[in-house]
Amino acid sequence: MKRKHSLLFIVWVYILPFILNAQSLHTKQRLYDTLSNMPAHNIDRVVLFEKEPVVKGKVIFLGNSITEGGQWAQLTGDNSVINRGIGGDITFDLLKRVDDVIKRQPLKLFILIGINDISKDIPDEVIVENCQKLISKVQEHSQSTQIYIQSILPLNITVAGFPQHYDKLAHVISTNRLLKKMTEQMHSTFINLYPLFLDADKRLDKKYTADGLHLKPEGYHVWIEYLRKKKYL
Repeated sequence: MKRKHSLLFIVWVYILPFILNAQSLHTKQRLYDTLSNMPAHNIDRVVLFEKEPVVKGKVIFLGNSITEGGQWAQLTGDNSVINRGIGGDITFDLLKRVDDVIKRQPLKLFILIGINDISKDIPDEVIVENCQKLISKVQEHSQSTQIYIQSILPLNITVAGFPQHYDKLAHVISTNRLLKKMTEQMHSTFINLYPLFLDADKRLDKKYTADGLHLKPEGYHVWIEYLRKKKYL
């Protein structure tokens, strides 16, 4: 009986705290898994998307506010191009609404995501992990879709009004590097937009941005011309 009590004492004092601490650490590390962007704007956009007729075989641009801000139909000269950008979206949000993309069986899918994740301190590896899940799901359910992962754009913290919680350029560079490697492994295409918008100081050129984060119309023209030049469009 004493031996049994001794074993229970060891479990209670030494082993159980270790298990609980491990569980607590795992929970702490994965709190970002619950993050999601659900403001009214997000909900309104999703409702709008659901009302649109399902037309297959088109080009879709998928992402956050930087994608939403692009007048893609006008820029490409193709009125059938679909804009699936929602301001504030993170990678977890794209995973939740990828079915809207899949049911449309797009010919080409251009994805740009990650800067809002970085602003929320979601680890670089998790951003890439979510993008990999996104690619895998599209590849599984829309096998003819050509998938393009576009790099996160540079920043310019010297511009007036720059949101300071986005001042994490090292993470942008690191995530882009990981995205490129992952994309190659997934047999999809990585498009490096990052250098297109740099000034002499390696910042987002002020002529392309009003806040150091988002693009002016001039920036979108540079973007679309590069896609044309590389024959992605």
